[in-house]
Amino acid sequence: MARLKLLLDTHIWLWSLHDEKRLGRRVLRELGDAGNELWLSPVSTWEALLLHRKGKIELPVNLSDWLARAVSRFSEAPLTHEIALAAHALTYLHSDPADRFLAATAQVLELTLVTADERLLGIAEVRTMGNR
Repeated sequence: MARLKLLLDTHIWLWSLHDEKRLGRRVLRELGDAGNELWLSPVSTWEALLLHRKGKIELPVNLSDWLARAVSRFSEAPLTHEIALAAHALTYLHSDPADRFLAATAQVLELTLVTADERLLGIAEVRTMGNR
């Protein structure tokens, strides 16, 4: 089977860390496959920290230690000028900048975006994997 290059949407990443039962069977299988490449954008770190600040999720007091553990198995996707341009050009109509950056990152780096967000699953320019 072909090696997959997977970029996790923020909620998929957080679920994989703290609430694995919310992940679909295929997503769990692919995340556990050592032959697949797992990628994470700093945009997801930013989103997680915002959610924590707003009280929507609880993270440990020592955020630096948590983050080091939480990202240790992922390759870090860059946030580049090319990705910013691609985010601007997407036909995706939703205005959430984080989602636009994640979709554009997947597009530019030729990654598959793993998400449960139906709005992201419908973007023609981006390879996606639904949370199934």
